[in-house]
Amino acid sequence: MKTQRLYKSVADALLKVIESGQYAVGERLPAERDLAAEFNVSRPTIREAVIALEIAGRVEVRKGSGVYVINTDSSKSRSLDLDVGPFELTEARMLIEGEAAGLAATMISDEEIEELSAIIHLMQKENDAEIGGEHADRNFHLLIARATRNSAIVSIIEDLWSLREKSELTRNMYKTVRMTGVQPSIDEHWAIYNALKDGDAVAARTAMRTHLSRVIDTMFEATEIEAVEKIKEKVSKDRHRFSRILQTG
Repeated sequence: MKTQRLYKSVADALLKVIESGQYAVGERLPAERDLAAEFNVSRPTIREAVIALEIAGRVEVRKGSGVYVINTDSSKSRSLDLDVGPFELTEARMLIEGEAAGLAATMISDEEIEELSAIIHLMQKENDAEIGGEHADRNFHLLIARATRNSAIVSIIEDLWSLREKSELTRNMYKTVRMTGVQPSIDEHWAIYNALKDGDAVAARTAMRTHLSRVIDTMFEATEIEAVEKIKEKVSKDRHRFSRILQTG
């Protein structure tokens, strides 16, 4: 039996409310924290549900303002089943890849350590060139998986990365994150590397979990960052305008 994804359950419930006419086109949905309390779920789950509704063409997210209904006609929307959500996926990665890093610290070879170093340098080049994808990042994590010498772990982590690339919901979230200027953290990858090089399983597990926990935090903040930047831009323009008035006054 197929497991119902939590974000989809919430999205389906919100869709029923929209189609019931409770919210007309142009009306704003309740605030995220209120929806989280109403459905007894976390705010990240609400955010995944809203992204699904947005991709389906049912709502529009207006940064700094709220979520507005743009379509109440079920015949003119896409399916809400967009595969695994980004928060659930990254939480799974944090748990599984954290343990993989701990095991890899006891098994990794000198050659693999050298390869990890080269990958991080490549990651820095990708960041500097503002390349949209995270090819080096993926190679870094999959090399650690292979260093566990456990084919089951390798298969699971490869599947998690494949899910990340296949899920439209997750791709949409990472695109939003990249648009805010966020890139793979070089310092965090060096921390993982150093723990592996030292053969310290506890430090490697902690460094990996810390890294992926920050990824979750970054995804959650990404939609709010855009609103803040718009406010900063407006303040900067106003300051420049007032400065010119004072200079000419």
